[in-house]
Amino acid sequence: MIDAYEDPGTPDCRGGWRYLWWLVRRQAMRSSMGALISSVWMVLLAATPYLMSRAVDEGLAGGDYGALVGWTGALFAVGAFNAWLSIMRHRTMTRVRMDSNFRTVKVLMGHAVRLGATLPRRIGAGEVVTIGVGDVQTISQSLTVVGPGVGAVVAYLVVAGLLVSVSVPIAVVVLLGMPLVGVLVGPLLGRLQGTETEYRERQGVLTARIADLAGGLRVLNGLGGKGLVADAFRRDSQRLRAQGYRVGAVTSWVQALGVGLPTLFLAVVTWLAARLAAQGDITVGELVSVYGYVAVLVGPVAFFIECGYQVSRGVVAARRVVRFLRLEPMADTGTRDAPAEPAALHDPESGVRVPPGRLTALAAALPADAAGVVDRLGYYVPSAATWGEVPLSEIALPQVRAHILVADHEADLFAGTLRELVAGHADRDEPAITQAVYTAVAEDIVRGLPDGLDTPIDAQGRNLSGGQRQRVRLVRALLADPEVLLAVEPTSALDAHTEARVAERLHATRGGRTTLVTTTSPLVLDRADTVHYLVDGKVAATGTHRELLEGEPGYRTLVSRDENAEELAR
Repeated sequence: MIDAYEDPGTPDCRGGWRYLWWLVRRQAMRSSMGALISSVWMVLLAATPYLMSRAVDEGLAGGDYGALVGWTGALFAVGAFNAWLSIMRHRTMTRVRMDSNFRTVKVLMGHAVRLGATLPRRIGAGEVVTIGVGDVQTISQSLTVVGPGVGAVVAYLVVAGLLVSVSVPIAVVVLLGMPLVGVLVGPLLGRLQGTETEYRERQGVLTARIADLAGGLRVLNGLGGKGLVADAFRRDSQRLRAQGYRVGAVTSWVQALGVGLPTLFLAVVTWLAARLAAQGDITVGELVSVYGYVAVLVGPVAFFIECGYQVSRGVVAARRVVRFLRLEPMADTGTRDAPAEPAALHDPESGVRVPPGRLTALAAALPADAAGVVDRLGYYVPSAATWGEVPLSEIALPQVRAHILVADHEADLFAGTLRELVAGHADRDEPAITQAVYTAVAEDIVRGLPDGLDTPIDAQGRNLSGGQRQRVRLVRALLADPEVLLAVEPTSALDAHTEARVAERLHATRGGRTTLVTTTSPLVLDRADTVHYLVDGKVAATGTHRELLEGEPGYRTLVSRDENAEELAR
């Protein structure tokens, strides 16, 4: 089975079928062993009726008790060996499934790391969750076809061959039975792929909406939109449930045919064999063997249908995985170095210019407009933004990342001590950490924890409040001490008193270094050296906070609304 640190290999992303075949090839020896063991196990199941017919014809009918004991002993030995084979089959196929599961997870995680910060901009969180929770498991289950699936076909052909020695008409009926099953079940499997694909797509959309609701519930509640969004979510959930019923309807037919067709098949062949025995064309022992052979075939035929069902779902899941793996990270085509001296950042699309060594603020009625500017200036999306009159696209991406830091107010917080959370693996001295904590007004967080900076913090800071998490993220950004800091809503979850102190200290600490913040808080805007007022993603006015209050009615309305919200909060 794949080791936790082993290279999972390069997946075949040309389609769902090719991805599944790649998983089989990556463990070719184990897959071949699973197919071999499953085939021998199913063939030996068919040997049981043959041994029983010999015991009846040669032992009971012939009165030869020595032959009866011999054939009975052989029957016991074959049964015991087959029981051991059954254990090995299950163990091998479990390893096949687990390997494909872990290998797919490693491939997905590795690609997610390569995508980096572009991941949330390329695919929704709900899609990622759906792939990680459901599709990976479905893919691993579909690889059952390499064991029982192959074994079912081999056992079917062997039993057909044995039946030829008993009766050619019966063998012909058996040989025609499998294609008939395929004709009956095939269209249902095709329909299942279609309904399953649509269901998975809607499930991903709904999961993404859940994530969005969880993140914005406080804002929705404050705006009075919680009920409206809840109604929309309820309607989408009902549509997803209806689609799930359609998937279930097709699945129930497939599974019903998987049980019903082999049973009907058994009845037809048994009736035909009984007629031949009554006419004297076959012996009683042969009648018993025919019944046994067909009874044994119920298992392989059911396995065959089940494998078709699992593979059909596996292909749908693999297509979603392949679609994720086809996402490409930001292309690094730059070859030039970053500016040697502090330089201005400029976004031609919005008209925003961030002068070096100053604190600049973006105020926009739509937070997405301000966030879009930050994405372009931080070069997380293709843009015509420039740094010191040099297009960011011409600067080597590692240099951009080394000098320009985008600090998102919802950035991930990994589990670890508070010190590890803010400093990472870098060797930060105590005075630098203390200064960053002071600037973010996070002293009370450190004092309130049992072991201070060495206190363990849960993943995503679940044992911290929203305001504490935001200040911890700001500490981390300040401790990195980037040449250019682009902070998205760094104080949105703080009370007015704390927000004012953060704004004052941030202006003082980052003096002489380039800083951009997106906010509509008058407490932060008043501390900014320059404020850009955005309307529909474009700069409508530029000046200080007080100048814009006096000369821009739209800006005054935006900021006063924020002031009213703060008054209500107090």
